[in-house]
Amino acid sequence: MKLLNVKRLIPMLLPALVGWATTATAAWQPANGPLLTRWAKDVKPGSPLPEYPRPQMERPEWQNLNGLWSYAIVAKDAAQPTAWDGEILVPFPVESALSGVMKPLSPEQRLWYRRSFAVPEKWRGQRVLLHFGTVDWEATVTVNGKELGTHKGGFDGFSFDITDALKPSGEQEIVVSVWDPTDRGPQAKGKQVLRPGGIMYTATSGIWQTAWLEPAPEPGIESLKITPDLDAGKVRVKVNARFTRPVTEAVRVVVVVLEAGKEVASGKCEPGEELTLSIPDPHLWSPDDPFLYAVRIEMGLDSVTSYFGMRKIALGKDADGIQRLMLNNKPLFQFGPLDQGFWPDGIYTAPTDEALRYDIEITKALGMNLARKHVKIEPDRWYYWCDKLGLLVWQDMPGSGVGDQKTDTVRPGREDAAKQFETEMKAMIDGRGNHPCIVMWVPFNEGWGQYDTPRLCEWIKQLDPSRLVNNASGWTDRKVGDVIDMHNYPGPGVPRLEANRAAVLGEFGGLGMPVKGHSWQDEKNWGYVSYKTAAELTEAYLTLLRKLHPMTGAGGLCAAVYTQTTDCEVEVNGLLTYDRAMVKMDQAAIATAAKKLYTPPAKRVSQGATLVPPATPLVACDPYFSIWSQGDHLTDVDTTHWTGRPHRLTSLVRIDGKVYRVMGASPASVPAMEQKTLTVLPTRSIYTFEGTGVELTLTFMTAALPED
Repeated sequence: MKLLNVKRLIPMLLPALVGWATTATAAWQPANGPLLTRWAKDVKPGSPLPEYPRPQMERPEWQNLNGLWSYAIVAKDAAQPTAWDGEILVPFPVESALSGVMKPLSPEQRLWYRRSFAVPEKWRGQRVLLHFGTVDWEATVTVNGKELGTHKGGFDGFSFDITDALKPSGEQEIVVSVWDPTDRGPQAKGKQVLRPGGIMYTATSGIWQTAWLEPAPEPGIESLKITPDLDAGKVRVKVNARFTRPVTEAVRVVVVVLEAGKEVASGKCEPGEELTLSIPDPHLWSPDDPFLYAVRIEMGLDSVTSYFGMRKIALGKDADGIQRLMLNNKPLFQFGPLDQGFWPDGIYTAPTDEALRYDIEITKALGMNLARKHVKIEPDRWYYWCDKLGLLVWQDMPGSGVGDQKTDTVRPGREDAAKQFETEMKAMIDGRGNHPCIVMWVPFNEGWGQYDTPRLCEWIKQLDPSRLVNNASGWTDRKVGDVIDMHNYPGPGVPRLEANRAAVLGEFGGLGMPVKGHSWQDEKNWGYVSYKTAAELTEAYLTLLRKLHPMTGAGGLCAAVYTQTTDCEVEVNGLLTYDRAMVKMDQAAIATAAKKLYTPPAKRVSQGATLVPPATPLVACDPYFSIWSQGDHLTDVDTTHWTGRPHRLTSLVRIDGKVYRVMGASPASVPAMEQKTLTVLPTRSIYTFEGTGVELTLTFMTAALPED
């Protein structure tokens, strides 16, 4: 976070927080939006999102400022209003139903906020810090009529030392003014637009993450950088201090690392100095075992708690010389959804922390180990839940339209916007860089605003050499970075393999199905490919994953991102409905299929001394009419014509009332009987199966034609 200091200690602070939540609190209701989630009923106007918002640097004393604030929307250049339009529930954006306002903000307008507060008596003698998780986009903050500063950026947090602006007694006042031109301005905006439709969605303006106060001694801890070094069995910790006046005594930082509450390492250093600690017998972090070490940091009278995971992300060659994504020095296929992070009732802001956690939990429950956070930067607590529950993250930088993707240069007249884009990207890397879940930075998506790609990728590596860089997800690869990334709808597909970069599928799928009563609107929705029933949708998804699995072996594919976690406004290609009320497919079937992706497919060269044919003839009447199985098992894939065109044969058998599949990959909802052997002879192909005490032989014989 960016910290602006005011250099004076106040003589006294005020008692308890003002009881500002009155009868208006009880009267608050969500606006009448198109769709609410089940968590909307749990939003309490007196204490929305009450959890501490910054788990990576947590102080014991703090005061949440979320709740009802006064608001007004006026002309952009108008003075601070003297009359207010009503109340808005912070931290929900003004366009959202949960804000209670649900009004758009144009580039010609300015949004104003106001609320009062008091400082607890026990904070006397300390600095008082005012934090904003973020405000979209240009925010000017005033306390008691004293302007503290202006921050630009819709995704990164910022802070002010407000001590010098506080009154010695009585009620204190915060005023925030916000200008947000969205897609008509210079900022990183992601998928926010003033006219939503298709793959672009409703804008977020104003305060959309938690605002809070906390006391901090003088001098105090300003920021942390924690970097695990798995190969060395060490962790490096750097603590930056905040000084608002000269100090006469030496200041020392004490760092203690704990495993399950027991101290395993400790050390001392100067502020700004990197401390290296050895971690005995490190307990590694992974999606299957997301173990976190606790950290306690003290500097003088200030203390904070944090955590880290011992994990390493890198490239490495497998036994066949294929470049792979390595987690903790072992190949791990990464599979998960394109995650937009939009909510029908809160837009950018999840209704509750439970809702935020649910998206990670359901992703894991669907057999996935990854989320590509798509052109949005989430609140710290989203990454905290990924850290704690074990979900890898590819973190996109929200696009800004700065560059010309054809020339990889900044568009004329957009030079200042490019500087702002890089300022916000650095804030993303600095602000989210301690989270073990993040394994890759993605500066550009599909060429949107792409420019100076080689320079920026090298710069990101300098800022954070511990993670991978994806130079551009889809379309406009500039031959730099750690991966080559293709988009293929519905797909799947594999980029052409390279010696020094890993091949990944950054987007595929997009299978759509609207669900009435759970959609943003009942008509005029869209997906890349559309289906009418859950069974059809499930079958199509399973077919994609069946095609994907062979690509993860000799095909060299290292990761795949399915579009997408949930429906998003009129885009209905989510695994879940937009309100998160239901998984749109057979959850058990798709989770089972996803988990198979992490086991590489068997090599098709041979099984012991037995040659495995590249395809097996089934029906062979003449050279121009034959049907083949392209899989090692008859139930792996659907059968094809000899030309490769689809020609599906399906065979089912009922045993003691239960149906099994013995030929064809469909219907995937029917379990496959276990194939035991395959014998291919000049005139016959013979399969044997076993299951539930039954042996089954299926023989395909060449037809005896009359002219023979």
